Amino acid sequence: MLFLFLQKSQPMLEFLYKLFGIKKETPEDIMKKYLIVGLGNMGSEYENTRHNVGFQILDHLAKNEDLTFETKRLGDIATYKLKGRTLILLKPSTFMNLSGKAVVYWMNKEKIKLENLLIITDDLNLPFGELRLKTKGSDGGHNGLKDIQEKLRTTTYIRFRFGISDAFHKGQQVNYVLSKWTEEEGEKLTERYDKSCELLKSFVLSGVSITMNTFNGK
Repeated sequence: MLFLFLQKSQPMLEFLYKLFGIKKETPEDIMKKYLIVGLGNMGSEYENTRHNVGFQILDHLAKNEDLTFETKRLGDIATYKLKGRTLILLKPSTFMNLSGKAVVYWMNKEKIKLENLLIITDDLNLPFGELRLKTKGSDGGHNGLKDIQEKLRTTTYIRFRFGISDAFHKGQQVNYVLSKWTEEEGEKLTERYDKSCELLKSFVLSGVSITMNTFNGK
């Protein structure tokens, strides 16, 4: 019944689009939209911690491009226009373990295709500051990725891993990822975040394969 109603209402919808100057999204428009999600936890106690590197990279991009985040449903959102593409930057407010809820909501709301989704996360298995883009894989024990994969029902989605190293003693993993960067690490972060922003732009403009070849291991 709903489908028949929408079919019969189509001329009226077209009229309203024209009357109010509303631009309908075409399939081409949708293909040029990207959801870039930085994982992290909201709250001052989590600022500048290793586990919040996803938030930090998006904040760095927003600062460089003069963007402003707005608090909306399930997260903070900023929109970045880049050479005909639209990047929707999302910092979920659901806390790390429920990141998938925000990801799925904004994918549906903005009609983002799975291949245009990119998740930014910290990675204990990479040396500090190393960048790695992957098109699929396990959650690697990361609770944010675990929830996203459960909600998406697939492990085939693009994730950008930022190395935080594994320089912690046995049994101290949680304390390590939730601790702040060292002074030595902090001195190198600006350059690493600049490189991370270049990776994000390359992914949108040049595609995942070229970006992997250019940035992985760098």
